[in-house]
Amino acid sequence: MRVIMLGPPGAGKGTQASRIADRYGIPHISTGDMFRANLKDGTPLGEEARRYMDAGELVPDEVVIRMVDDRLTWDDAQDGWNLDGFPRTIGQAEALNELLDAKGTPIDVVLRFAVSDDEVVERLSGRRICRECGEIYHVSANPPEVEGVCDACGGELYQRDDDREEVIRTRLASYAADTEPLEQFYSDHGLLRDVEPVGDIDDVTARALGVLAEVEEPPA
Repeated sequence: MRVIMLGPPGAGKGTQASRIADRYGIPHISTGDMFRANLKDGTPLGEEARRYMDAGELVPDEVVIRMVDDRLTWDDAQDGWNLDGFPRTIGQAEALNELLDAKGTPIDVVLRFAVSDDEVVERLSGRRICRECGEIYHVSANPPEVEGVCDACGGELYQRDDDREEVIRTRLASYAADTEPLEQFYSDHGLLRDVEPVGDIDDVTARALGVLAEVEEPPA
């Protein structure tokens, strides 16, 4: 199974990507993790990306595509993969299609985890993190026993700057501007499927796996 995950920050697609990867025995390939690994290991691609980053410039699509191409050659990705965080633009999607066409390994499905802006704001703005141990809480969904105090270590809980509502809404606007054309691109190719990312995490996983089962065995 070759899967691409789309969804705004706070949609929970990272959690679902990991669960889908476990179910199918395929790697969950997060482009953020891929970047960090290349930078940490000092690979030629990592060093090339670092030069742009150090200059305050965006890493060109061509470099990112080569990172993805390299990752897809690993042994664990030969029977499929789950791409999370890539592509982000039409240009990247077209380049990925060319790469996959050359390999003879087309995308099976693009899962869209569609959630309202207000829901994302509620999820992310309510998040609190322990300064000492990094434990994560939510003011309504998973509150600590004592407000502002970590249950695990007694450390102070704080709200990250990028979890403030005004920052979240700016990020969502940017995401929508980039991703709406991408969603249309995959819809036009007959690959886009929706998964409702609300309710219990297990329920969301069941919905996602149900969609993938339909892709594997389309209705007669």
